Amino acid sequence: MTPTPAELSLPALGAAQPFGTVLADPPWRFVNRTGKVAPEHRRLARYSTMATKQIAALPVAELMAGASHCYLWVPNALLADGLTVLENWGFVYKANLVWHKVRRDGGSDGRGVGFYFRNVTELVLFGSRGRLRTLAPARRQVNLFASRKREHSRKPDELYGIVEACSPGPFLELFARHARPGWSCWGDQVPTDDGRSG
Repeated sequence: MTPTPAELSLPALGAAQPFGTVLADPPWRFVNRTGKVAPEHRRLARYSTMATKQIAALPVAELMAGASHCYLWVPNALLADGLTVLENWGFVYKANLVWHKVRRDGGSDGRGVGFYFRNVTELVLFGSRGRLRTLAPARRQVNLFASRKREHSRKPDELYGIVEACSPGPFLELFARHARPGWSCWGDQVPTDDGRSG
């Protein structure tokens, strides 16, 4: 079950100050032309999904510093929804990072789904709040990174290093699946102190 927006506050997260950067991988809900949830080969049954309006309504802006950054994972088919969420969270879209999903031999991993084309990429929308540029290492950071896919919906660890080098802390991850040193994490798959998922 996805944590409730009421659990998403600075006190609930144990944060002493607003966050400088947020990374989020929302459980996007795909719908078909009739408005029904798309079956997607039964993948949606693996975890609860949220409508775009629900994601956009999360009180993320209240958690962030006046000058801060956002990295938002969004499926290619839901790019417009991602831009809406970014704006509702108080950020202005500036750029994107592209994850190229590769096989062991370095070629494109064509196992991805797609109605129009076979998806081998996924986007991370980058937005800023206030007058805040990326840090100096970003001047050398290209916006394309390649890695192999792991278990279903898990994103590549390579992005964390990019975020930590290019944006200011403190760091917050929303819809996190794993705890990470130096980050505050919110999500129903993050292990709790007793080792269970929250």
